[in-house]
Amino acid sequence: MGNLASLYRFRFKEADLPGKMRVWQVLCKDFFQQFVDPDSTVLDVACGYGEFINNIQARQKHAIDLNPDTEQFLGKEVSFHQTRADEMRGIADESIDMAFTSNFLEHLESKDSCDSVLTEVLRVLRPGGKFIVMGPNIRYLAGEYWDFYDHHLPLSHLSLEEGLSINGFRVIRNIDKFLPYTTRSALPQHPLLVSAYLKFPLAWRILGRQFLLVAEKPA
Repeated sequence: MGNLASLYRFRFKEADLPGKMRVWQVLCKDFFQQFVDPDSTVLDVACGYGEFINNIQARQKHAIDLNPDTEQFLGKEVSFHQTRADEMRGIADESIDMAFTSNFLEHLESKDSCDSVLTEVLRVLRPGGKFIVMGPNIRYLAGEYWDFYDHHLPLSHLSLEEGLSINGFRVIRNIDKFLPYTTRSALPQHPLLVSAYLKFPLAWRILGRQFLLVAEKPA
């Protein structure tokens, strides 16, 4: 994308960021932290404004993104790398215990591009390391999926499981409906309501439009 910073400024208003951060504090504490050892090294791929990496507990934190505005929103403990996800400069082979990405793969231009990203994530993960992927599920969104100018690659929970598998991962959890499509949609915004939502998987079946996959690099 030629002018990523301008697109992000248009789509994600800075005034909305504190509310998103409060939601992500709960998402990390009440759900994602179960996959992350606090003594581990974590990488946030296409980290956006740091909603995940700022709120997860880990010994070492790395974040990559092409948006030059990103670094100013990250905590001081986060090492930021302005680099492509299919060529992660500054991230050593087998140095990461857990990689995470949210609402990123659909922005890639092709399955080949997606394969390149998955191959690069596999490179930086330690054997036994995990890759958590969250994103909009084309199966449950239809036309809404294309309301964003930079959405290119339609993925479902099943097609992504195949993609991960053929690129060397072992999928250990596949949730077809997890969160609503966006934080502006049906997901409750108050921290107590977000926490309650996470503890009530039946609500995921009703409101969820995003998949969540947990994959593992074979030891």
